[in-house]
Amino acid sequence: MKLREYFEKATGMGVLATADSAGKVNLAIYAKPYFVDEETVAFVMADRLSHHNLQSNEHAAYLFLESGKKFEGKRLYLAKTREEKDSKLIEKIIKEAYPEVAGQYQGLSKYLVYFHIDGILPLLGERA
Repeated sequence: MKLREYFEKATGMGVLATADSAGKVNLAIYAKPYFVDEETVAFVMADRLSHHNLQSNEHAAYLFLESGKKFEGKRLYLAKTREEKDSKLIEKIIKEAYPEVAGQYQGLSKYLVYFHIDGILPLLGERA
């Protein structure tokens, strides 16, 4: 099964890990990634700590834990490639893919941050 198909079918919770230039780590709850293609995902981000960290350290990791299953999920190792700010595409993605949070970030600057998927691992097991 392709990764995009996995995320379309799976339900669960995601956590995005970023670190600043000094290596201080931040964790934040994030929705499932938006797939551009099989090697590129994007996340809508408010101008908060995760986004700030990515300005000095382009590397991130995303952990997805499936609902109702013991230790099933994915780990994605990511590298930021680009971003765009306050675009119509961001609003479209929020309305279509994440309607449950559509009104939460009104008035905040929003970024669509693109990542290359550098690695994919199961939730448990293999090393990066």
